[in-house]
Amino acid sequence: MPGSRIEPLAVDGNGNVLIAFSRDAEDAPPDDAPLPLSLVALWHHDSVLLVFDRRRHEWELPGGIIEPAESPRQTASRELLEETGQEADAPLWFAGYAKFTLQPDRRVEYGALFIGNVARPKPFRDNEEVSAFRWWDPRGPLPEGTDSLDLHLARLVMPSRHREGQGNPAGKFKDTH
Repeated sequence: MPGSRIEPLAVDGNGNVLIAFSRDAEDAPPDDAPLPLSLVALWHHDSVLLVFDRRRHEWELPGGIIEPAESPRQTASRELLEETGQEADAPLWFAGYAKFTLQPDRRVEYGALFIGNVARPKPFRDNEEVSAFRWWDPRGPLPEGTDSLDLHLARLVMPSRHREGQGNPAGKFKDTH
């Protein structure tokens, strides 16, 4: 419909926007904008792992820039281990592609989102990028100083206790439609 406006899924304090989240096939990435980023929603029971980014001074999902010749999946696993010392109990499961509009130049980019489970988290290792980590229950309030875009993504892929997903380590996706 001409003139209609799509409401964003989330907007952060810097004006960055989560435009959409699509559960497309991992081997069919979007081609209308760059895909420079992978994120991981790592679950321990009903809580997702958040890291405190030293540069941005906020809580966010582990993740980072896709290196040349690296797949989004490889990036997700590498960044999870580098930033947190954690490894999922099974291979990460592809959740979908997040589409963002980022400030200050309103550039459009995608991020690949992966999910996994860890039964016995390892102790945190302080590092260059991350000063702390915490487990957050997405049914609760947002932690102070958070990246609302990442936390919205975590809520989109929050495991459901009511259904068991086959092949999905975090259980069935919560229905977002």
